[in-house]
Amino acid sequence: MSPSRPKSNYFVSNSSLSSLEYAVEREMTSSSLARHRRWISQFKVAYSQTKPFPSPPSISSTAGRHNADSDVPSGPPPIRVSLTGSAGRGVFATRKIGAGDLIHTAKPLVAHPLLSSVHHVCNFCLRKLQRNANANADAHRATFCCKECERHSKVFHDVEMQADWSDFDKNCRERGLKYPLLVKRLACMVISGAISSDLLDILQPSSLSPHMVTELKEGYSLLRKALVKSSITDEQLLFLTQEWYTGVLARIRINAFRIELVGGYEDLLSLAAACVEAEAAVGNAVYMLPSFYNHNCDPNTHIIWINNANARLKALRDVEPDEELRICYIDASMDHEARQTLLYQGFGFICNCTRCSSGD
Repeated sequence: MSPSRPKSNYFVSNSSLSSLEYAVEREMTSSSLARHRRWISQFKVAYSQTKPFPSPPSISSTAGRHNADSDVPSGPPPIRVSLTGSAGRGVFATRKIGAGDLIHTAKPLVAHPLLSSVHHVCNFCLRKLQRNANANADAHRATFCCKECERHSKVFHDVEMQADWSDFDKNCRERGLKYPLLVKRLACMVISGAISSDLLDILQPSSLSPHMVTELKEGYSLLRKALVKSSITDEQLLFLTQEWYTGVLARIRINAFRIELVGGYEDLLSLAAACVEAEAAVGNAVYMLPSFYNHNCDPNTHIIWINNANARLKALRDVEPDEELRICYIDASMDHEARQTLLYQGFGFICNCTRCSSGD
């Protein structure tokens, strides 16, 4: 699924965060089958020229051509992050990249399952759990796909389990909000000492309207209330101010990716059908390097998730040295007017890519 994040400042007046999220997702989902069919045809051509992706690597970012039987990358990522002429930071190729090449992978800085999927996917990596694997699980406890994920989840899980999140989750569920869940998890990671509270400061923030900031106060209040009622000390909560909550949510709002699992290369057509029924979406995540990719309505790069939240950036066509790598934030099969409207209303910018400039 295309990421729900822009690269430029984003401002929406007279509109709530929840209604905007719904509008963007509705537009994305309505014609997702057509988009995936279009992308699948591109992917088949690219994939036929290269080897399958390997299993997820053990470090946060790897790249280059991989041996199909090895997790070891052949070299550093063939990319650099530099300033663009009009869209802030961007990602550029440092050498020729072939169609179908795996450019790099990335593990999320923070991820959280959808509330509807919380007992159907791993609470750490978002991998789908085996059917009935958690049938007897405590409904109030998180589930994991393996002992390794359970061990890695210590960076947030022990803190999360100390608090009662029923009011917080209810507010998110009733208003259709997902990003406050990522803020909650990030806060628990800070409390556990795993990360610094300024982890996301490097990412581009959105500009929130006064109306939206006012609405965010309720989410902040519910988050702080849940943590204060637990055994978390006042000293541990010094960072948790309304300014911190708003700033983090503003960055998450435009840098979060909606995770839709392919499940394997043989299952791409099933993915297209599942997307229409929203069965493929399992959660949301924020990454560092993938957040620097800018948008294009005719992208040369695509991001996919195979079995979990580890992101894979793959070239859709040949890319020349120093060419900027771009992904598509929305449904590329929409017509010109629809794309422009969605990009401006949802992401705060007017697209001037070659395709849009030609009126296609």
